[in-house]
Amino acid sequence: MNDTRPIGLFDSGIGGTTIWKSVHQLLPNENTLFIGDSANAPYGQKSKETIVALSKKNVDWLLQHNAKIIIVACNTATTNAITELRNSYDIPIIGIEPAIKPAALNTRTRRVGVLATQGTLNSIKYSEAQTLYPDVKFINQIGYKIVQLMEDGKLYSPEMEDLLRGYLEPMISEGIDYLVLGCTHYPYLLPILSKFVPEHITIIDSGEAVAKRTLKILSENGLLKTDHVPGQCEFYTNKDEAILQSFIDSYGTAKKISF
Repeated sequence: MNDTRPIGLFDSGIGGTTIWKSVHQLLPNENTLFIGDSANAPYGQKSKETIVALSKKNVDWLLQHNAKIIIVACNTATTNAITELRNSYDIPIIGIEPAIKPAALNTRTRRVGVLATQGTLNSIKYSEAQTLYPDVKFINQIGYKIVQLMEDGKLYSPEMEDLLRGYLEPMISEGIDYLVLGCTHYPYLLPILSKFVPEHITIIDSGEAVAKRTLKILSENGLLKTDHVPGQCEFYTNKDEAILQSFIDSYGTAKKISF
């Protein structure tokens, strides 16, 4: 079979492009369709009910544009809405979760730092995940303002660097050897983090695992695009297309739409 329908991805903003890049790297011949709901970012401080409603709106848009599989490229949307989404739609839906499992299994100091949104850290799903590793101390930090600064085009600003230092230096002092980036926006922070996070601390995110999971689900369900033609990549936002464009480089042209 040659299923040319696109892989659909959504996020609360531009952060999900980190997941898109991992998927595109592993599956370069697949067509992809990305939407960033930046007009409603950040999701992290919204109620569960609001997050579920926004997530359904995004899925509806992707399905209207013929998506064959949905990647919820947002940690907050996954932890708060993935169950409702899977119960509401008859289509494979892949979620994103903080990569605490590999960190917990490999830490030597038994201290793992987790930087994530309020919506993720306060979710039942995340609390349950932590209880699986009772011998590991998770030092959780809500990333207040990080997403908003990025969505406003202030990624490499003095304000962002000061914010990150304030969040992470206490974790470093406590002896973490793993730092989990629990929001799809956060991998874009790596150039800043490299300035002050010691080299012995391993920083991990969910991108590669999600890409591998996507390949597995597509294969198992006969949904792969098999014509060996490079995939077409489409990117949409409901806020500022110039900011989205700055994160996707030359992979495609960001377009502004209402959804």
